[in-house]
Amino acid sequence: SSTLAEYCMMACAYFAKDLPRLMRQKNDVNWEQYPVLEIRGATLGVVGFGDIGRSSAKLAKAYGMKVLGLKRSIPESFSDPYCDEIYDMNGLVELVQKSDYILIATPLTEQTRGLISKEVLQHCKKTAVIINVGRGPIIDEEALIEALANGDIKGAGLDVMTVEPLPKDSQLWKLDNVLLSPHNMDMTLSFMQESTEFFINENLPRFVRGIELLNPVDKSAGY
Repeated sequence: SSTLAEYCMMACAYFAKDLPRLMRQKNDVNWEQYPVLEIRGATLGVVGFGDIGRSSAKLAKAYGMKVLGLKRSIPESFSDPYCDEIYDMNGLVELVQKSDYILIATPLTEQTRGLISKEVLQHCKKTAVIINVGRGPIIDEEALIEALANGDIKGAGLDVMTVEPLPKDSQLWKLDNVLLSPHNMDMTLSFMQESTEFFINENLPRFVRGIELLNPVDKSAGY
């Protein structure tokens, strides 16, 4: 979750500082100053305020952002220092309306497939950036491409797509306002070692001793 949180903030900075323009100017040997946006004071909406979402919110708070979270179910006693406002699924439209950056970090289930629909995208600010580290089918990809191509939203940072590898004829490759990565933003050099150590040192001893395992899958919820 920590490396995906880092990617989230990188994507925010990519658009706030207009990194593509910087790269073009460097390539053109062009010294031309231009105004940039602050991340401080902007609002990050987190669709799926779980482990990844909360890790991203923690970094966002360090940048001085306001954080809105969305969860499938909210405990009555919910309180989190990294979340200014929390919504249930019925609050999705309100969350995107208020957000400058919208992080998609929810699992893919039958309930979340197509969650970010054409209608939801129509409620986003024209200056909004969509960042997806969940799963591609959570977003209606054709509607997203249309919104990006028409300038209805500012941009998108996508580490996941509906079809992977992304087909070579996908319009996403051609859009200048899209940051693409090949579903590798959590592919750290230590990932497999850390996962193996967690299994050997934590869950395997618990299984042998008949103790409740850590990070169980909720089959009814689908993740």
